[in-house]
Amino acid sequence: MTKTRLLLNASLAALATLSLAACASAPSSLQVAGLRPSETAEARPAPVSDQASLYGLFLAGQEALNHGNGEQAAEFFSRAAARDPVTGSLKERAFTAALVAGDVPRAATLAPGPDEGSLGSQRLGRLTKAVDALARGDGKTAQATLAGEPLGPPHRAASLLLAPWAAAEAGDWKAALALPEARGDRLVDSLSRLNQALLLERAKHYDEADAAFRKLIAEGDGSGITTGAYAEFLQRRGRTADAIALCDASLKGDANNHTIKLIRDHAAAGQPAPPMPTLNQGAAQALLAPAAILLAEKQPELGLTYLRLVLRLDPQRDEAWILVGDAMNGAGDVEAAREAYQHVQPGSADYVAARGRLIQTYDLPANAEKVLAIAQDTVKAAPNDDDALAQLADALRTSERFDESAKAMDTLLAHLGPRASWEAYYMRGIALDRAGHWEGAEKDFRKALELKPDESEVLNYLGYSWIDRGQNLEQAKAMVEKAVASKPDSGAMVDSLGWAYYRLGQYGPAVEQLEHATELEPSDPDINDHLGDAYWQAGRKIEARFQWQLVLTLQPEAKLKTDVEAKLQYGLTPGGKPALPPASVAQR
Repeated sequence: MTKTRLLLNASLAALATLSLAACASAPSSLQVAGLRPSETAEARPAPVSDQASLYGLFLAGQEALNHGNGEQAAEFFSRAAARDPVTGSLKERAFTAALVAGDVPRAATLAPGPDEGSLGSQRLGRLTKAVDALARGDGKTAQATLAGEPLGPPHRAASLLLAPWAAAEAGDWKAALALPEARGDRLVDSLSRLNQALLLERAKHYDEADAAFRKLIAEGDGSGITTGAYAEFLQRRGRTADAIALCDASLKGDANNHTIKLIRDHAAAGQPAPPMPTLNQGAAQALLAPAAILLAEKQPELGLTYLRLVLRLDPQRDEAWILVGDAMNGAGDVEAAREAYQHVQPGSADYVAARGRLIQTYDLPANAEKVLAIAQDTVKAAPNDDDALAQLADALRTSERFDESAKAMDTLLAHLGPRASWEAYYMRGIALDRAGHWEGAEKDFRKALELKPDESEVLNYLGYSWIDRGQNLEQAKAMVEKAVASKPDSGAMVDSLGWAYYRLGQYGPAVEQLEHATELEPSDPDINDHLGDAYWQAGRKIEARFQWQLVLTLQPEAKLKTDVEAKLQYGLTPGGKPALPPASVAQR
């Protein structure tokens, strides 16, 4: 059975990457974003003297980018810009390099003025200056920077959402509590009203804050952001029972919301109410949604700059670190992605999610032991988390510790009870099957199909397993036909159908399906082996031997390699088994 059938298909869609337009040879600015101050001296370009030419400084900046040192790149570009005050292009490049590298204070000093750089950079520069001022506690400067007409696209939403927090820091509570003109922008409308509720509490207008929260909840809260903020508000007002009831109602709609679970458990345990968010924390949350939207809209460079602004305001904002990791992973900078994911620490509602993403940065099976160590540490830190248990079970299965994987799934299924999904039974079924406990595996696959009758992965796995065992052949064939109809481009599923025909002795249709399967999965040794068997039984023995020889070039597992070598030498019996040499027959 191929590994394609044996392991769950789980992958994250990678984000698209963009390049800076300043120079065709420049690396993507997303590469710069992962730069770490701890880079070794050997990885840095040689220092450039103060007498260096403008071109030399530019090349030094490029070299710094190429070696992953954003701060040094920004320094070289800014020094070059000081010698080229006319075009402003180098200053703009220095600003961008500093910002995506996470050096927001430097970026604020390099931000293009009204007559410098592109209009987009000017707008982003204003936003950067406002954020840096707010992070330093200088609300008046932040408010003044954002004063007047809101920034134009694509920064309008961010400027409108940030302005109330800047006003609050400046002590201008009239401006802080006023709602901006949303002009039909649903994001600005909903988030600005959440900001208002949070600021009303800080201004000690508790009844008004409560009313604002209740109105938002009544309109629906799919993400759970408002629910979490309101539950914490209720705890601070001494209404712990109301906070628990609010969380319980939310969890009925989304039982897997880790943030709401954590808030609910915190309240139920009688722990002290969480403190009010600081103004910087509130501002960071306000900018997080626009950042996530930019990433979802395939604007990773701009989305990443927003995340750097978020983290300037709140360096412990775990959701932002996860999104930084996602962006860097999508850009191919795996080390930077791992570093971002590892910023999220145990106890955070996002810890297990970050660990899951960290696991997915490692190639399998080459890094199976590393992945298993991460999963084991995650369960130690979050022993009652269902997702952590699922990660451990998957890592154990990948490490071929199938009995242990099944036991981990036993614990998970006991936790889930009637909430258990088809995936959980499917995962345990795979582990049991690989551990040699077919009866238990078959029971789990049947349960998975009971919960989701049309799931192609389960139909194919159980159907193929029966076919390979020569059991329930007609029923199994119908199951894999249904799977193929759902996923006609799956080589593994088409192979299952071809193997069903083979087991039924229908070698013509078997060859047809298996040829198609090898077209879909030309490098799969099991599928090519099946086609060789079908050719042999169809009387096409030269083609069969060619196919088996091909299998040996595809790095088959040891047992398959031995079987194929025997078939190449002695062929197949009418029953489909590798024929024995004459001496072996005589000895028997």
